[in-house]
Amino acid sequence: MPRAPQVRPALRRTAILACLGLGAGPAVARLNQTELSRVAAAPAPDARVPLDLAFTDTANARTVTLGEAIAGRAVLMLPVDYTCGNVCDPMLAMASAALVATGLVAGRDYGLVLVGIDARDDARDARRMLDADLALPMLAAKASALVGDAAAIEQLTRALGYRFVFDAATDSFAHPAAAFLLTSQGRVARVLSPLALNGRDLRLALVEAEEGRTGSLGDRLALLCYGYDAVRGIYTPLIQRILSIAAMLTVLAIALGIFLLSRRPGRA
Repeated sequence: MPRAPQVRPALRRTAILACLGLGAGPAVARLNQTELSRVAAAPAPDARVPLDLAFTDTANARTVTLGEAIAGRAVLMLPVDYTCGNVCDPMLAMASAALVATGLVAGRDYGLVLVGIDARDDARDARRMLDADLALPMLAAKASALVGDAAAIEQLTRALGYRFVFDAATDSFAHPAAAFLLTSQGRVARVLSPLALNGRDLRLALVEAEEGRTGSLGDRLALLCYGYDAVRGIYTPLIQRILSIAAMLTVLAIALGIFLLSRRPGRA
């Protein structure tokens, strides 16, 4: 069968994206280029998640291991900041739309697992992101949104080669906008950009991961989720484009919904 495409070189170059809360006052990023250079998703060739590592599953408020969350399926795992106000939301929305476009069945053919990188986030924060950003309620019902303490988060992100930096000045994280495709045994098969997924390629990648096949992990993925240019203190052009596209898609979806509702025959 054709192989799923590798992560394209363009996605490996650093691009500064927004992941800053929209507070009452303006935020100014304080991280410098040296600090930002430490942020990346760079798993080792044999990287795998610790299956016995425990988190809280926000769907039913019970403790689960990563092995239980993976449940013997290929899994798309997204480390996220549940209270991120900008790019984390379209990142999840685009990833979920690509999953729906695969034609595969959530919970049977694959799993979607979100893991919070901020130990301060709770179940309410996680459920708010799921309810707001997943493409279909059926997908939201099958997704796992995990929260954990700082030790569990550190152990998981270290195993994934996922490095992020906290900016105390803006109370936000500079972190990679990356998705990890895991095999049913918890091995990292691929690192993907959630902002550049499509249904066909993702389906091929999920099928390969289900078969235990992995792609090349040798290259560093440094697509950052961080909202302001640390040098100039302004939004970068890429984040402006991402947010504009997300807003346009939202408007189109609302317009389509209104049109379909207007076409329905009225009740007696």
